[in-house]
Amino acid sequence: VVQVLSHIGVPFKGVNVLEDAEIREGIKAYANWPTIPQLYVQGEFVGGCDIVIEMFQAGELQAMLKEKGLPVNAEA
Repeated sequence: VVQVLSHIGVPFKGVNVLEDAEIREGIKAYANWPTIPQLYVQGEFVGGCDIVIEMFQAGELQAMLKEKGLPVNAEA
């Protein structure tokens, strides 16, 4: 997920939820998604790694990020 976001030039903040078991379990429950990493855009859950990669490969991730007003590398 970090590589995808870096490649398309989107600024992001990573949070290591693995450092705290309570936060780790809380984030899974919040999104009702069992795996980590999880991508949130403007507070909205997008998906896990597989979904983010599939969206990126289809161009859907870039389109969604542009719609939300985020800068996206036009060549990505």
